[in-house]
Amino acid sequence: MTYQEIAELIDGIGLPNAYYQFADQTGQEPPFICFYYPESDDFHADNGNYQAIRRLIIELYTDNKDFINEGKIEAALGASGIPWHKEETYIDEEKMYMVAYDTEVLIHE
Repeated sequence: MTYQEIAELIDGIGLPNAYYQFADQTGQEPPFICFYYPESDDFHADNGNYQAIRRLIIELYTDNKDFINEGKIEAALGASGIPWHKEETYIDEEKMYMVAYDTEVLIHE
């Protein structure tokens, strides 16, 4: 996949989204998605980075447990052939849920 294809996949879920975080002044109300690439684990060959492999985190923020939007994310990842690991956290200070999808993607630019 390309970075653009991943951005389009996330846009296709139909929720407001931003790379890493929304600007402070937006005050984005949940539900929304933040996604980012915190690290790489590239495949190396012939003294170079042969294949870009990026860890991708997709975070869904909601006021209440939201099985419908979780299902939309899971369907989008599944349709793209992207396996994931899922974790859920309640952020007490913000009074919201965060469901994080952790995966790796092969990047072809």
